[in-house]
Amino acid sequence: MALTAAERCAELLERMKALHPRVIDLSLDRMYRVLAALDNPQKRLPPVVHVAGTNGKGSFVAYTRAIFEAAGYKVHAYTSPHLVRFNERIVLGGKTISDDALADALERVELANGAEPITFFEVTTAAAFLAFSQYPADVLLLEVGLGGRLDATNVIDAPLMTAITSVSLDHQHYLGDVLAAIAGEKAGILKQGVPSVVGRQESEAQSVIDLKAASVGSELATLGRQWSVSPCTEGLKYQDENGCLLLPVPALPGPYQYDNAGMAVAAALRLRKKFQRLSALSIAEGMKSARWPARMQRLKSGPLVSLLPASAELWLDGAHNAGAGEALAPMLAEWAGKKPLHVVLGMIDSKDPAGFLRPIAPYISELRTIDVPGEHAAIPAEKLAEIARDLDIKKTARSGSVAEALRELADRADGSRILICGSLYLAGHVLAECHLSTCDDDPVE
Repeated sequence: MALTAAERCAELLERMKALHPRVIDLSLDRMYRVLAALDNPQKRLPPVVHVAGTNGKGSFVAYTRAIFEAAGYKVHAYTSPHLVRFNERIVLGGKTISDDALADALERVELANGAEPITFFEVTTAAAFLAFSQYPADVLLLEVGLGGRLDATNVIDAPLMTAITSVSLDHQHYLGDVLAAIAGEKAGILKQGVPSVVGRQESEAQSVIDLKAASVGSELATLGRQWSVSPCTEGLKYQDENGCLLLPVPALPGPYQYDNAGMAVAAALRLRKKFQRLSALSIAEGMKSARWPARMQRLKSGPLVSLLPASAELWLDGAHNAGAGEALAPMLAEWAGKKPLHVVLGMIDSKDPAGFLRPIAPYISELRTIDVPGEHAAIPAEKLAEIARDLDIKKTARSGSVAEALRELADRADGSRILICGSLYLAGHVLAECHLSTCDDDPVE
């Protein structure tokens, strides 16, 4: 019996994983080799906005995509990781790639690569470039996978614009143990003569980005210098040298989303010479319509929600590093002042649980730790619980699953908020369990 397109995709992805190099060396050599064998699809793309950063990349892409689509433009987008289905990573002209189109692209990459060593992300990025080159669009929003300087996406010679969201400690094994080193890797996407929008940074990171921009000749539009953003009565106030825009409240919850939305506004305003339909109206519509699952997403239906009293709120967020913990803290502080906050936490062993928990620990009424389902690299729930107790989160216990944790909290959850967080892999598992879609309808064939 012939395989379905979805089965072909799964089989191809598994087969390509076997070619993973024994040691991961961040290098562009493998990408250039396989792209050359595919006749360099990266040279046949729509204008590219290349996005790096530690936190906020996906949200920036979501707002920027919504603004462009509100103005009637067709948008390609490449993001990672996926939450439920791999197809989420590749959006063609506003629609998620179909299984057939994905399988065809992966088969071509497999044929072009042969049996040469190549990483999973390199394979899938090459397949994405191939797909992007075959479907018309006005702009491609291209998110970095890891770092920037030697990331598989950094083969675009002349993007239309680059963007660097907030930089913090993450992936230290690959990018360096200090913030300056990580910022240097992220700043590797800056290109000569290509403008860049830069989000909120620690001074150490900003200094590195400034030096890199000066050395390559990239003009920066930086939050706090060339533009600013803040909450206001109308929603969001954006200010730059050309004036002020009063916009709706950003669609994605959390005070940190003002920065991500502001970056998208700054990018759109600086691209209006090329994309003349971008207007204050389309920017406002983009603020209201942006969608990005598992970023402070309230879950309102499904089997997990049914485990809790009707007065309880269930929220999901993929936050998983120290910077994300710092960003979450103000929102959780506001929550804790109004309703008790219970947290269900699962994390992967490449992350820093103490760094993530420390900023939010004062606001947690009770913590349940779990193993991230199906992940061999998950931090054991008992170890997470020990770390939490060391941070003085006294009411901490381990649970066997998300559902078990919610059942255990149910009798104390009346009028409370419960937040599931710590891992995008965990977030994907929760969305799947709640039967919530993360893809656009009517995928592109």
